[in-house]
Amino acid sequence: MRSYKCLSNLIFQEELLSLVPIRDEDKYDILKIRNEQIYHLRQKSLLTKAQQDYYFSEIVAKLFEEEKPNQILFSLLKDNEFIGYGGLVHINWIDKNAEISFIMKTELEEENFSAIWINYLKLIEKVAFYDLKMHKIFTYAFDLRPHLYSVLENSNFVEEARLKEHCFFDDKYIDVVIHSKTNRIC
Repeated sequence: MRSYKCLSNLIFQEELLSLVPIRDEDKYDILKIRNEQIYHLRQKSLLTKAQQDYYFSEIVAKLFEEEKPNQILFSLLKDNEFIGYGGLVHINWIDKNAEISFIMKTELEEENFSAIWINYLKLIEKVAFYDLKMHKIFTYAFDLRPHLYSVLENSNFVEEARLKEHCFFDDKYIDVVIHSKTNRIC
């Protein structure tokens, strides 16, 4: 298992879920999920296997060599089986903040969306607040999945901003909603 130079821990666990540094073996599952859920991602077109191979070999692999990478990505496992991926992206090491990124297998969303998200947030907070000593973490979400906001708010994230008509989507402008949580631990 690869490790990030900036992290003290390799594995973060919460109940039956664990976050491990992103695994190459999950790259095509990630490709499938991203292509299925492109509607809410900042992704312009469907990804190909060649693009995914390039991303993993040229971008992801280099993250493990950097002292302060601009993103730290994880595979989310349940009982050692891949169920999603995400991490901290757009990391600002000076101001100690980062955006939370996460998507789960599409087939898990209908019945397990809230439970998986809640536990994922607990895990990513361990990474951000305890291990990296980040000051703030936040989400940047197109206003397409309002069921996400209640999960965030139940996890003590606050709606910090609503950027009105900020993104052009499906021939119309939509809002972007930002939820954040400040480190009160350290």
